[in-house]
Parts: sequence; C-alpha cells; structure tokens
Amino acid sequence: MSIGALLIGLAPSLLILLTLSGLLSAAETSMTAASRGRLHQLEREGDRAARRINRLLSNQETMIGAILLANNVINIGASALTTSVLSAAFPGALGALIATVIMTVLVVIFSEILPKTLAIAHPDDVARTLSIPTYWTVRLFGPIANGAQWVVRQTLRPFGIKLDMETDVLAAHEEIRGAVEYHHSEGLVETRDRYMLGGVLDLGEMDVSEVMVHRRSMMTVDGALPPRQILAEAIECQHSRLPIYRDDPENVIGILHVKDLLAALAENDGRIDALDIAGLLRDPWFVPETTSLKDQLAAFLKAQNHFALVVDEYGAIQGLVTLEDILEEIVGEIEDEHDVVAPGVKPLPEGGVLVEGSVTIRDLNRWMNWDLPDEEAVTIAGLLIHEAQAIPEVGQTFTFHRHRFHVEARKGARLTSLKIEPLPPRDDED
Repeated sequence: MSIGALLIGLAPSLLILLTLSGLLSAAETSMTAASRGRLHQLEREGDRAARRINRLLSNQETMIGAILLANNVINIGASALTTSVLSAAFPGALGALIATVIMTVLVVIFSEILPKTLAIAHPDDVARTLSIPTYWTVRLFGPIANGAQWVVRQTLRPFGIKLDMETDVLAAHEEIRGAVEYHHSEGLVETRDRYMLGGVLDLGEMDVSEVMVHRRSMMTVDGALPPRQILAEAIECQHSRLPIYRDDPENVIGILHVKDLLAALAENDGRIDALDIAGLLRDPWFVPETTSLKDQLAAFLKAQNHFALVVDEYGAIQGLVTLEDILEEIVGEIEDEHDVVAPGVKPLPEGGVLVEGSVTIRDLNRWMNWDLPDEEAVTIAGLLIHEAQAIPEVGQTFTFHRHRFHVEARKGARLTSLKIEPLPPRDDED
C-alpha cells in the first residue's frame, strides 16, 4: 500500500481522536475556571447543565482524575496508531521519529493550547456545553481514577505523606479571601470593601477577647451609691448600658439600661431619690473570652441582647463586648454624635501618627491603610512589646514591619503613647 493511501486511511481516525482529546482538555479547564456563584444561581433558576456541573464539582478530584485518564488514553492511542502506520510507510526508526514530531505538534496545538484557550475565554459557556460528555466520562473513568488515586496514596504513605480521600486542598474562605485580594490589587475592589469582606471572613478566627473593652477601660457604677449619683454617672458615661457592682468592681450584680432608668423616672414623676435601682437591673450575661466572634454574633442575635461581660477560665471579668464591637470588625468604626473619629489616633504634620497604646492593630490598619500584623498581639502596645521582647522605656525607638515606633509615654508597665512613622519604600518597591 502506498504512503498516500496509508495517510488517507489514518486521517479520519486521527481527527476523531484529536477532537475528543481537545474536548476533554476544554472540559477540564472550563469546569475548574467556571464561576461557582453563577453556576449555583443558574441551578436555582432550573438550568440542568449548571446542576450537572455542580454535581461534578462536588467531587472535583474524581472529575479531574477521570478526565486526565481518558485524555491520556486517547492521546496514547492516537500516538500508537500514528506510529504503527508511519513505521509501515518508512523504514527503521524514521517512521517512529516522524510520528513523534507530528503527534507532538498536533496534540500540543489542537488538543491542549487551542481548546484550553477557548475554555479560559468562555469558561461558563464551554462548561455548560460540555457538561453531558464530561458527566459520562466521569461515570466511565471515575472508578478507574479512584483506583489510581488509591495507588498514589499508598505509594506516598511510606514517605510519611498521608492524604485523605476527602482532603480539600484550598478552603472556601481562603478562595474568597484570595479573590478579594486579587481584585483589590487590580483596582476592582475598594479598600473599604476589602476590609469589610475580610472582616466577615475573620469572624470565625477571632475571639471576643480581641475586640472587647478591657476591664481597665470599663465604666462601672457602685450599686450602693444613691440613685441621684447613679443617674449622674449614667449621663456622664454616654453608654446605654452600665454594669453595676457591689463592694468590689469584680462583683457585677446586674446591668442597668438607661432606657429602664428613664422609664422608672417618668413613672415616679421625676422623683430621682425614690428610684429602686436594684429593681431595674437586668441579669448580667457572662461569656468565655475564647468565644469566637462568629458564635458570639449568632448568640447576640438569638438572645436579642447586645451586651455581654467577658470572663476568663477562673470566672474573673476581663472586659465587656457589645454587638457594635463585632459589627465594627466588619464595617469599621461606627461613630455617633458622641464618638470621636479615630479615637486614640492623632495624625502628625510631619507624617506618621501619635497613637495611644490601647488602640488595636486592626483599627489602626483600617484608619491608615497599613498592614501591621495582628497575629501575635491585639493592641499597638502589645505589638511593640512582642517585637521588643521587653517593656520599652520612654524615648526608645524600634524599627520593624517597615515602620518606626518611638515610645512617647509610659505609665507603670503600660505603654500609653507611641509615635509611629512608615518608612519610605525601598528601591525595589512600588
């Protein structure tokens, strides 16, 4: 048989195999690049293709394994067929060499680059179009792919690498966080929105101890004081709820709500001294300092209570947390007519800021658009002490995390005032 006849007989089979390989490559790329949010929305609207894709993505490892297995079978089959035909047409190793060159070019261009480029350009549409052949590919090759994955895991086990079949390579929260950071760097997400979305994701990772008002800053009132003085304290405090203690500030016996106080005052026709303060107190709500902000937010909404006292493992009061404290981790500082914008932070004319030591790192990052780490400390003073591994003296200066910290004031063991200046960017930085 002539070479021309051999090539003519090879062309249809090779075309079919390369087409199938290209479709599988497009399916793999489009399935992994498709918008999960849009697919879920389409599924809710009754789109069958979107529902089929979501089912496939629920076990993404098996889907990708099945597609890769089928694709390799097709490519190897096409290469073997081409080699056998060209070896019969050309003597010696020349046929195998020609087959290798031809198949490399055809597979790389028409089965890899071209279909994957198309799939990346229109991932949702391509995925929906190829959902049926992908589904049947997974049905046919999925069990074999699972078997191959089991062999891989058994092979890696002697080397101390243990992989669970259900292992999720990247958590959903981290996927969202990465997408937000990427779009922020591209200018598509504003800084404020970036912090809000990040704050929502951080709720499950932060404890109430990180956002609470520390007991040193709590406003408490002695329940033994006369009603007139308690009313004066409530007005001066500018908070709607006041912890009332007896004998010792640690012994909180109840919470006085200003609204209850005003209602009782109206019922007594303004006779302040006749008020029964003890009868107005609400039971205090104590929560462990290790409670996550996500759980505490859910508890606040369920109990319809916006105020809780934070205690340690010994039951000692460490501070208080409110619903507003948690919401501020999402939306930033919530100011009213009595609040100060950026409390504890004073911009300096020469650059930098003068900061109270009790200001939290997260708040300073939001106000100044900085990126100081908050994993090891909650407050600015805590960050400086952690980095210095000591309690600095007044006048000392430290440089770390691309900022210069100067101790302005100290009271006992507490750093009360710090001057912080960002360092100029290095030559290799934008």
